[in-house]
Amino acid sequence: SRELWKSFADTGFTGLLVPEDFGGSGLGCVEAGVVMEEIGRALMPSPFLSTAVLGASLLARVGSGAQKSEYLPKMSAGELLAALAVDEGTKHRPLQTRMQAVRSGNGFRLNGAKAFVVDGHVADLLIVAARTAGNAGEADGLTLFLVDPKTRGVAIERTAMVDSHNAARIEFENVEVTADHVLGEVDQGFALLDGVLNIGRGAVASEMVGLSEEVF
Repeated sequence: SRELWKSFADTGFTGLLVPEDFGGSGLGCVEAGVVMEEIGRALMPSPFLSTAVLGASLLARVGSGAQKSEYLPKMSAGELLAALAVDEGTKHRPLQTRMQAVRSGNGFRLNGAKAFVVDGHVADLLIVAARTAGNAGEADGLTLFLVDPKTRGVAIERTAMVDSHNAARIEFENVEVTADHVLGEVDQGFALLDGVLNIGRGAVASEMVGLSEEVF
């Protein structure tokens, strides 16, 4: 619900991890964990994890000045939803990324598919992990890209999950992005991704604490 998410913005929750310079409150993972605990307690399907935790953390940590200025204020205001597109199989294995990003002109051409992209069916911005070098299983050679889901060649299929928090399968066929869409350094994306995934894992653990407390 976009309206419900806007109410999150009115209370400041959407910008918890967004620096103050970009409209957020510049708080940390503990505060985000408190919110996630209450989300778990209420079983609330919101884009807090995908947008306010993962998306905001990645952009705040490694985004260029232009990328931060373009996306972080919109995230903080509840106007932009982000989704992290990493996994390609049935298990969470970021190092097994096979999706290819081949240099093309002043940018890259993306080909491949992502599975279980949480909030991918409603996202306004996709943060995509693709391989610019090396082979599946190697840490070096992964690069993160900012992709508009409306870009030609992007096909999104909603995946109904057992709970009400849906995900998506996303296919990329010759999707053109420029160098400005690279998040962080080329070939060095895994260390950036792993750090933010650890933040996300802590947030999900907090959500499960709230869920467990409510069950008891």
